[in-house]
Amino acid sequence: MDENNRNFILAIVLSMTVLFAWQFFFVPTKPPGEQQAAQTGQTQRTGEQGPPAPSAEVGQAPRPGAGTAPQPEGSPTGVTRAAALAASPRIAIETPSVRGSISLKGARIDDLTLKDYRVTVDPDSPQVILLSPAGGPHAYYAERGFVSAGARQMPLPSGDTLWTAEGTGKLTPDTPITLTYDNGEGLQFTRTILVDDKYMFTIDDKVTNTGTETATIYPYGLVSRHELPETQGFYILHEGLIGVVDDGLEEISYSSALEDQPQKFKSTNGWLGITDKYWATAIVPAQNIPFEAKFAGSDNGGRKRFQTDYLMNAMDVPPGGTINVSGQIFAGAKEVNVVDGYASTYNIPKFDLLIDWGWFYFLTKPLFYALDYFFKLVGNFGVSILIVTVLIKLVLFPLANKSYESMSRMKKLAPEMQKIKERYADDRMRQQQAMMDLYKKEKVNPASGCLPILVQIPVFFALYKVLFVTIEMRHAPFFGWIKDLSAADPTSMFNLFGLIPWNPPLFLMVGAWPIIMGVTMWFQMKLNPAPPDPIQQKIFTWMPVVFTYMLASFPAGLVIYWAWNNFLSILQQSVIMWRQGVDIPLLENLGFRPPKAPVDDSEEAKTARATAEEKRSAKASRRAERAAKQSAAEMESDEAADAAEEVVNGAEAEAPAPKKAAPKKAATKKRAPRKRAAKKAAPKATGNEADGESPA
Repeated sequence: MDENNRNFILAIVLSMTVLFAWQFFFVPTKPPGEQQAAQTGQTQRTGEQGPPAPSAEVGQAPRPGAGTAPQPEGSPTGVTRAAALAASPRIAIETPSVRGSISLKGARIDDLTLKDYRVTVDPDSPQVILLSPAGGPHAYYAERGFVSAGARQMPLPSGDTLWTAEGTGKLTPDTPITLTYDNGEGLQFTRTILVDDKYMFTIDDKVTNTGTETATIYPYGLVSRHELPETQGFYILHEGLIGVVDDGLEEISYSSALEDQPQKFKSTNGWLGITDKYWATAIVPAQNIPFEAKFAGSDNGGRKRFQTDYLMNAMDVPPGGTINVSGQIFAGAKEVNVVDGYASTYNIPKFDLLIDWGWFYFLTKPLFYALDYFFKLVGNFGVSILIVTVLIKLVLFPLANKSYESMSRMKKLAPEMQKIKERYADDRMRQQQAMMDLYKKEKVNPASGCLPILVQIPVFFALYKVLFVTIEMRHAPFFGWIKDLSAADPTSMFNLFGLIPWNPPLFLMVGAWPIIMGVTMWFQMKLNPAPPDPIQQKIFTWMPVVFTYMLASFPAGLVIYWAWNNFLSILQQSVIMWRQGVDIPLLENLGFRPPKAPVDDSEEAKTARATAEEKRSAKASRRAERAAKQSAAEMESDEAADAAEEVVNGAEAEAPAPKKAAPKKAATKKRAPRKRAAKKAAPKATGNEADGESPA
């Protein structure tokens, strides 16, 4: 196989390996469902998780499932979400972004609906439910309280504590609420809860000791989730337990939380919680105060539970004294600007990592800001993608321009390269050296065409990450049939794009935009002359088809980017080829124009080719002549040796040699078995016999 074909096929195999690896790691086997759809109005068999209980050991954090639950673990409740909400008195929450309620039992934030987001792209679909109360299906809540340790155990606010509300008003951004609790042993607790117009709750606890002894208490906070939620199943997306402790990001998947022992960390600042693709719930303790964080999961009788919690160091409340403890609870959509604003406002370290920006953080986040900026100008994220693609092409223009120019000069050098191949067809080293000399003379880099592709790979992955993880892209429409840029094109050519009332299986969902992308790739390949090798021609012919099928499951926004980028590349390459004086055989390759007749070579080129052909023929003739002569010489030598051996044997039989000749005879007999020696001696023996001498 020709070396160029071998390298070309290797490059294609590597490219296909990357695409198949992408399909394996990044694309789920089935379309991911929205977990909130299962939460709305659904009745499931689940038990309520009790409040966390402290250990007798000082400083031990709350554990998932510890404490007294209304029903034994694993027992079915048969309670709907509405019934679980009605089981305890509540205070309503109403903001521009969320609505729900706070349970007075435990002062838990366990009922929250996101008003700006719906389960599907259908505007009539249910709103997304984020938090649900314990005792009902998919329990998911945040809680703060206090625990005690040591010999003196006193009643302290926890998940079972019934608080008293001052007033009956709603919790709104303009009207905070106040809850109180008296433990009957001299400690009075006053909790003030505030909420902004988005997703941040601020909780201020005031503890007053009216008794005669110093009280030692440990503030805690937790986020607890019952049952394993539906996940997207993507390798590049983290869903599960998350937090920043001791200035390091900790990401623990649901499966790892169930299989491994609870993980504990000591820190003085940070945050921790549980995250989904687009939503999250996180607790933020008071910063610069030591605490122990823990990430844990449990599976008791098939009932899976997950919890992240923190336990602060002991706080002493002297008689007549008061202490204050503050913190925040985030529960809502992971909107980039909102999360970044909270990180700055509340001085929460690395809170922006609540959004999974991935390995290309330094590219992904700036790329999102660029998309968001143009979205605010034009009002459409699809148009914003087109604008940012143009900007990316402008940034990469110098590199791409040099690459395309080098490729154009390579096309112009194609006849010279062909002559070198013909001139040194039998000498690969001379051929490669002549090629390198030609590249240096014309200042051409044969590998320059790969540079734009290599540079665009990180941009491609960064844009994919932006489309995949940012909630701003969720349900963001383009034009026509694209209602969600973060989802795959919903059409399929196998049902004539919806004209046939049939839903094809997933592997046949090849929509219109993937086809447009494949067409642009095909045009870009047709812009160049067809490769002379038939194997390369077949590969180039099928490559757009393969890429169309492979990219059909990618987000529509990414496919639109690729198609638009191909179109811009076609324009750029056409202009550069025109400026370099290189023919653009687009119409010829498309079949709209007959191929141009080949230009006759110069007399010098013809003479060089003829001379090279004569040299090859003469060299082959000399080799054949030498082989024939050598074969004939060997045959004559064998015949002479046989004749000499017969003469020697006859002479010995007729005239016996004298005794003094015995050593020579012995020597002759000793040399006789060596065929090569006999052959050499044959002419000499024949000459002696002609002179009348005896061989002896």
